[in-house]
Amino acid sequence: MTTEIDIDSASLEQLRDVLVNKSGDIKLANRFRALFNLKCIGAESQVPEDVSKALKYIAECFQDDSELLKHEVAYVLGQTKKLEAAPYLRDVLKNDQQQCMVRHEAAEALGAIGDVESLELLQDYFKNDPLIEIRQTCELAIERIKWEQSEASKTEKLETSAYTSIDPAPPMATDVESKVEKLQQILNDQDTPLFERYRAMFRLRDLGTDEACLALASGFADESALFKHEIAYVFGQLCNPVTVPSLIKVLKDESEAGMVRHEAAEALGSIATDECLPVLESFLNDKETVVRESAVVALDMYEYENSTEMEYATIKSN
Repeated sequence: MTTEIDIDSASLEQLRDVLVNKSGDIKLANRFRALFNLKCIGAESQVPEDVSKALKYIAECFQDDSELLKHEVAYVLGQTKKLEAAPYLRDVLKNDQQQCMVRHEAAEALGAIGDVESLELLQDYFKNDPLIEIRQTCELAIERIKWEQSEASKTEKLETSAYTSIDPAPPMATDVESKVEKLQQILNDQDTPLFERYRAMFRLRDLGTDEACLALASGFADESALFKHEIAYVFGQLCNPVTVPSLIKVLKDESEAGMVRHEAAEALGSIATDECLPVLESFLNDKETVVRESAVVALDMYEYENSTEMEYATIKSN
């Protein structure tokens, strides 16, 4: 018999118990919902003790076996924008027993928080980590923190985004470039610094037209798994059906990294057109755990998108 707790009215301790699956029989989708409720408390509560508890309870989930859930935990901590979360994230980045996707998300979260005290650590892993996904993430986090501390962050003309996520890079300034063709060139230019390519990516997202979406899809030809997973994440935010064919192609490609395929699955769950359902169902038995679990979460999102519920409490990871 599955343990049932009303997530929306649960106490902090009950949310923690759901998140860490204390009873051992809690559905993954419900654990995600508990995580997002704890995130809201950590980010928005005016009671410092509740904030500290929420962050601590979220971080307890780093002991879990689920790579998907742990990477979402890291993402959520970054989105709270609380410096108090930084020590938890540093510990994960330094732990080479954690999966690459989890460590990457921890590094990215340190950038989202804007943790200046983590710059030295990020520089170390940018120069020395054996995994390119970690090196690239640290590069982005370093540049994001530097940008936040710069005069440019106060003076650049940035379009007000429809999306509330704290991204690995700010969108390119509106007075620098707004033409889709040029942004696509920057996006795919291997000689351009990664941070600038990401800025072009998020500028294309904020433009949001079909043309901009198809320009973003060209980024799936990149060799970097990190870069491609970010494209898929952006498509999950945009929810434009024009992106569905490219996402299905990525999800079906077993040569793609798990971090890319997982993000493609969740994006399809967000877009939730009729053609997404059978595709997602077909990956419930995928040989990669992170893809199987993402299909479960994506189908839960699909169900909400096609129900009478006003809002699904998810902030998909990147």
